[in-house]
Amino acid sequence: MGGKVYIYDTTLRDGSQAEGVNFSLEDKIRIARKLDEFGIDYIEGGWPYANPKDSMFFQRISEEGLENAKLVAFGSTRRVGKKVEEDPQVEALIKSGANSITIFGKTWDLHVREALRTSLEENLQMVYDTVRLLKDNVHEVIFDAEHFFDGYKDNPDYALQVLRVALDAGVDWLILCDTNGGTLPHEIYEITKGVVESFPGAKVGIHAHNDSDTAVANSVMAVLAGATQVHGTVNGIGERTGNANLCSIIPNLQLKLGYSVLPEENLKKLRELALFVAELSNMPLPRNMPYVGDSAFAHKAGVHASAIMRDRRTYEHIDPQKVGNRRKITVSDMAGKSNLVYKLREFGIEVDESSPELSSLIEKIKEMEREGYHFEAAEASLELLCKRHFGLVKDFFDFDAYRVLIAKRKDDPLPVSEATVRLSVDSVKEHTAALGNGPVSAIDKALRKALEDFYPSLKNTQLVDYKVRIINEQEGTAARVRVLIESSDGNRKWGTVGVSENVIEASWIALRDSITYKLMKDTEDSVAKTRLGS
Repeated sequence: MGGKVYIYDTTLRDGSQAEGVNFSLEDKIRIARKLDEFGIDYIEGGWPYANPKDSMFFQRISEEGLENAKLVAFGSTRRVGKKVEEDPQVEALIKSGANSITIFGKTWDLHVREALRTSLEENLQMVYDTVRLLKDNVHEVIFDAEHFFDGYKDNPDYALQVLRVALDAGVDWLILCDTNGGTLPHEIYEITKGVVESFPGAKVGIHAHNDSDTAVANSVMAVLAGATQVHGTVNGIGERTGNANLCSIIPNLQLKLGYSVLPEENLKKLRELALFVAELSNMPLPRNMPYVGDSAFAHKAGVHASAIMRDRRTYEHIDPQKVGNRRKITVSDMAGKSNLVYKLREFGIEVDESSPELSSLIEKIKEMEREGYHFEAAEASLELLCKRHFGLVKDFFDFDAYRVLIAKRKDDPLPVSEATVRLSVDSVKEHTAALGNGPVSAIDKALRKALEDFYPSLKNTQLVDYKVRIINEQEGTAARVRVLIESSDGNRKWGTVGVSENVIEASWIALRDSITYKLMKDTEDSVAKTRLGS
């Protein structure tokens, strides 16, 4: 183990084939820049002939250049029965301006006969002709041996013959593709090892899909068998069940197995990269995604929290900061004093575990959770609750009343929601009204409208997510509901929660906490800056 492993990112091509993902040209440019900054070795931009957007991408990115990564254009071997010099998609690859070119070719005899509808000999000639022409025109050629593992299991002699032909034509890399994603880790290891031994000195890579939920394991096993290039996508996005997830592969190889993948300081940007791609792909990062998810280093049970405060190794396989993540101790009805003491320290509150105030706060939290509150996903509400308990939250406004009206006339396509809010700030009374595309939207606008003259920073605050869940379903329409709200001011995001039998009241509680939390944080930031200045 050890040595250099090259990371080949195909988020912009394979990743864009995920259902629901549609990168704009500007999205692709921004992601490429982020990957380059992160230290990825190869960035596959797409198929310049098959997609006009990809052609424009290569034109833009070639003109601007990349700092670290090699830009890769993707394409196919020449068409059946066509001279390679006359194939427009091969010509487009050469003209793309990419440093490296990847072509895929068939290695499974089933695909040659059924998909290409040609002879095994013609397929070999297609591979040779295409690689040879590309090598005469560009610096580096990578061969994606499509369906290699399935082909090897059916007809190993032919699958290896395809690789031999590519090498004879001058290819730089042989990439073994588990295109259907059905091969298991022990098979990947044995077959990859066999290829490495069959072609001494050849540079071998792995391209795994996740249909058997083993793409990360398959990629690691291939490296252990001798592969030195790994293909994958950020967050594992891709067609069907996705591609191998680079956000797991990179730390597994570097932190666990000692391979040289990225500069150590770059690895700390892993979570930042994952969140960036999640945002542009419009595919939220799963909370439980290893290494980079919000819950990757979350600890809920009191025993865990108590142990980890003594030594993080008791319940953490790595230091979260190495991948840009953080430890998260949650507080719930399962938690003990250790969890809460840890959270209070995060909030800047020091308290002894024997303090009666701590015991009463724990009981208060547990009682609220029995009512339906859920603080694991609403840390802003938890912080407010704790700081209110210790008298550390200012009354930014004095609430008097709110009212919400919903009206729909016969010919109206949608109902109209109007909310009014009455409150006062430092004895100055405000009575505002606002329309919204729903009752929660209306009350949110009315509340912020009443406060923005006093607190201008609220103009940058907006709701980014809103969830409603029924708590005690058996009560039917009288059941309590829990509303979770996520808000943002462009710099930070925070979650708040409200619970009530009335969905509007639950929403109001969460909205009020959201505004109060924002104002509290602004005040704390101002105090911190003043202290630094003095």
